Amino acid sequence: MAAANTSGRAWSSRRRSAGPLAQVGSALAWAIMGVVGAVAAAVIAATLVAVALVGSAALAVAALVLGARRAVRSGTNDPDVIEARHVGGHSWVATGWQGRH
Repeated sequence: MAAANTSGRAWSSRRRSAGPLAQVGSALAWAIMGVVGAVAAAVIAATLVAVALVGSAALAVAALVLGARRAVRSGTNDPDVIEARHVGGHSWVATGWQGRH
């Protein structure tokens, strides 16, 4: 007759020898899980860095565009520039040509 352990199952030599093997398998699974977690964290960090770089490049381009736009607007004070505004239909009003010879 087999002796019962605390879980109520019959004792066997197979169950007893599986203990160290299960511990090794568990330690191996934990190690693999740690490596996979570290790789996933590195991939996520690299993705965040790439998003930050692309975002900064987009902001830099936007700043350049706005700076160029302001430079064009401020450049209309040149005395050689004639400005024309559309006032409706086929009518235009030109300014900046008065006083020229």
